[in-house]
Order: sequence, then structure tokens, then C-alpha cells
Amino acid sequence: DVWPDNIMGYGADSLRDRFQWTFPIMQSVHHPSELYVASQYVYRSNNGGMSWQRISPDLTRNDKSKQKPSGGPITKDNTAVEYYNTVFSLAESPVKAGVLWAGSDDGLIHVSIDDGKTWQNVTPKSLPAWTTISCIEPSHFDAGTAYVAGRRYRQDDFRPYLLKTTDYGKHWKVMASGMPEDEPVFVVRQDPVDRNLLFTGTLRGVYVSFDGGKQWQPLQLNLPSVAVRDLAIQKEANDLVVATHGRAFWILDHLEVLRQLKPAAARDTLHLFRPADTYLTNGYGFHYPGMTVGENPANGLVLYYLLKDKPAKNDTLKLTFLTEKGDTIISYSDKTMRGGRPLPVSRRFYPDTTRIYPGSLPAHRGLNRFVWNLRYPDATGVPGAILWGGSMAGPKVVPGNYKAVLSLNGKTVSAAFRVVLDPRYKTSQEALQKQFDFLMKVHKKLDETDKAILQIRKIRSEMNGYLKKVSGLQADTLKKAAGPILKKLTALENDLIQTRSHAHEDPLNYPVKLNNKLTELASAVGSDFAAPTQQEYDVFRELSQKVDARLNALHQLVQNDLPRFNALVKKLDIPAVALPGKAGK
Repeated sequence: DVWPDNIMGYGADSLRDRFQWTFPIMQSVHHPSELYVASQYVYRSNNGGMSWQRISPDLTRNDKSKQKPSGGPITKDNTAVEYYNTVFSLAESPVKAGVLWAGSDDGLIHVSIDDGKTWQNVTPKSLPAWTTISCIEPSHFDAGTAYVAGRRYRQDDFRPYLLKTTDYGKHWKVMASGMPEDEPVFVVRQDPVDRNLLFTGTLRGVYVSFDGGKQWQPLQLNLPSVAVRDLAIQKEANDLVVATHGRAFWILDHLEVLRQLKPAAARDTLHLFRPADTYLTNGYGFHYPGMTVGENPANGLVLYYLLKDKPAKNDTLKLTFLTEKGDTIISYSDKTMRGGRPLPVSRRFYPDTTRIYPGSLPAHRGLNRFVWNLRYPDATGVPGAILWGGSMAGPKVVPGNYKAVLSLNGKTVSAAFRVVLDPRYKTSQEALQKQFDFLMKVHKKLDETDKAILQIRKIRSEMNGYLKKVSGLQADTLKKAAGPILKKLTALENDLIQTRSHAHEDPLNYPVKLNNKLTELASAVGSDFAAPTQQEYDVFRELSQKVDARLNALHQLVQNDLPRFNALVKKLDIPAVALPGKAGK
């Protein structure tokens, strides 16, 4: 309270101020140095609470019959907080300074339009007496508009009380259409971006209105049936934060979808919602079912789209991300697995390098959600490879403007979006571009390395296949020709990849080779948002020279040695290796 007098044991009727458990505390949006609190009076401080000024009369019914000692008569419960006839809700207009609203727990609504000098009782006549005014929400667009949520369930009245005024309380409209008749309302909030988008928290969950409160519908989704006592809209993050009564905090991400959810969008055969600005960041941790901590938001661009119908079997839903210039970054479809084959296992963890493959591009009837990790395609992976550090993940895009294009059955829709750097990083665009350019070079060299490894293994497999088809003198002749080539292939492969590592801890015994060194370098450079160091440039130059030497040797082998081997195979007229048939044949 604002009057530090110990009032333990006293009834409310003998007190200077009646402060209840959850008395309003408010910081001014127009003058951040000003604080407000309320008992039956409204108080203001402009020095952090060092002194307080009473700026209102008693704004309650001040019914002394309801201010007697709590509990009793044998055992009383006057713990200095269980008081009635108090100001229960307090709000300031975000549009116009000096407009203050107050609602009491005994059913009165007051407004001041002169910064607390005078107050008008604007309680609507249609509101039953003793209704608890649990929330007043001044409009984000009009100074005279406010929304009110009231509740009376403690009087065995479970009806929702939702009211709206557009003239500072002179006239009120009831706006509870669509709400259940037996579901009390605790809170109402207006979206600060879309004036017609409203949310309410009730005894059982959350409701939404898309038309300024004329009609309501449930917005429950996966939220448990629970009393929602408060709501807050985080404008910058496009989030609706829900405070439940004993069932934790919940957050509904991406309000931009609800802001764009118009009737025309629902009628389209294919509709792509414009994404909000997406932060380029190193990640928000991880979450798995059963964890007893909150789930962090998805790290990347979250894209929503509507499909009027599920695509036909022969139709392909395709999603492509493009640069501002129109260059393709990456594409997905409902017919291919996201990211291709699973990546090699990495023993060491780097931020945002763990990869998840939830399946192909969703293509369900209705609303679909897809998360893009803001990365270019993964480098070619070697099946079964063990990596100690790093991954095959492609580089992340740099901050800038991009476009998503969604197509299905000849219809194409697109949406522009912006990627911005996590504001906690103080890195220049030039430094980020240097990092991206460098990582693309490393990524390309890694891709060339792994493709060479796969080529070596394919050549060896085909040569061994020929060797198995011959016997006698033919076998001796062919083995003599194949031996040097296979030996060269093995040496090149062992330089490019550690072939003896088959388990996570094997690199402790068998040193990593060139492909693993490249993944480690890429992950080190990409672990933070900064330009590469000189040493990283130097290491890449050294690794590139070593890789290029092996690639040149492989090229020479393919150009010179293999033709001679193939000529011998043709001369010996060796049958081709049989291709595997269908299962069971």
C-alpha cells in the first residue's frame, strides 16, 4: 500500500485505504516516470513511490455493511488484504494522455479525461449491481473507446458481461454474442494492430472476435480448459500471452495470421499469409514432449498457408524461397522429404546445427504451418559418416528482403518477408555478408568433397562387381589391372574421410580427415554473427588446397586409368553386373 501502517486484525470499515490482494499497479505509457496504484482511491507517484498523491475520490459504493471484519465470529481472518469496495481495475488510454479509467469490484465504472482532476461515474444502467469490473481495456485507436469485462459468478450469475463504449462511457453496447451463457469473462484485450481483433479470457479458455466484438468464437486450440485471468499482446513479437489460473503461462505465436484471416482468404483455393519479420538468431534451445519447462518459439521463418482442399494425388504442392533479386535459395514440396536424407551424426553440439526432418511440406485441408530454418540447402552427405563437430547444414541467409512462392495445380501465390538480425547483436551488414560469402565457399568445398567420396565408392563398387563376374586367367588379368586403381581410390578416400570411424567415440582413436575439418570450420565460423577471422580464412585456404589436390588426382584417375580398365573389360567381354530386380524376383 501507499500508507505503511500495520492494519493486521482490523476490519475494512476502519481503514484509511482498502488495498486488496491484487490491487492495480500501472506505469504510465505517456510518462514512464509516473506510477499508479489504487485502493478505493487512485494514487499517482512521479518519483518511483517516494511520495504519492491521491487523485480521485472514493470510486466505490463504499457500503459499510460489506466492510466488516472478515471471517468470524469465532475466528476472524483480517490479514490486511481481504477487502471489498475497492478499485479492482485501472487503465490509461494509450491514445490520449490524461484519460484514465477505473472499475470497482462492486460494479462502478469511472473515467477522468483531465488527468485525474475530475471523475465521472459512467456505469451503464444495464449492468447489474455488484458486478466485479475485472478489466477495462482502453482502445489503441480511439481515446473515447474502451472495452469492459465484468463477472458475477460469486453471486451465482455465470453470464459473460462484455461492454463497449465509443464516447467516454456516455453510451454502452453489450457485445457478448457467440459467448456461452454460462461462461464468466475475466479479461478483454484489443489487438494494437487490427482494431477489430479482440480477445477475451474466460472461466474455461480464450475467445476471439474479428469484427470488433459483434461476434465471438473459441480460440482454444491446444489450450487446456482452464480459467484465463489475464491476457497481454506483445506487439513486437506478434504474440498473445495467456495467464491461466494455476495452469502456467501460454503463448499463441504469430498473431499476423489472425490479423490477415479475412473471409476472402478462407474462400481461396490457395492462400499464403504474409509472415511477420523474422529474427536471425542462434536459436531458442530445444523442446521435446514431456519436458516440464516452457516450449520456446520455432527458430526460423514460420509460414502459414490455407488449402481449400487436400491436393489430389497427382498434384504437387511446392514452396520456394527466393532472394530479393529472384534467385532461388531452396525449394520444398509435399512429395519430398524435407532436407533429403538424414545428415551424418555429429558428436559435438553447435547452436542450431541439430537437424529435424518432420516429413514433407504439409498439405492438409485448412491451415498448414511450415518452419524454414533460413538456411541454404544442406551439403551432400555421406551415409553413415561420423562427424566430430559441425554438420552439413547450409549457411543462413543474411538480413534482408526475401519472398516465398507457393504453387499448386497451376495457381501461384507469393508473400514478401523480411529477415532482421537479433537486435542483441551489434554486427554490421558488411560483416554478415563477409561471413555468408565465406560460409558459401566452405559449403561448396564440403559438397565437392563428399561428392568425390561418393564417386570413389561408386567406382570401387562397380569395379569389384566386375571382378566377381570373372574367374581363371580373366580374373588374374583384371585383378592386375584393377589393383593399382583400387589402391589409389582407397588412398584418396582415406584422405578425404576417416573410413575407420563407425561409432560416436571413434574419432578419439582415429583422426578426423578433410571433410570433417571443413564441417568443423563452417560450424565455428557460423556459431556467432561476425565476420570470419584471418585464421579462419587461412585454415580454409590450406584445407582447400589439400582437397583440390585429391580432387585433381581423382579426376586424373577417371580420365586416364578408368578408360584403360574399361577397355580391358570390353576386350575380355565380361558380362555386365546384374541389376537388382523387384522384391521377390
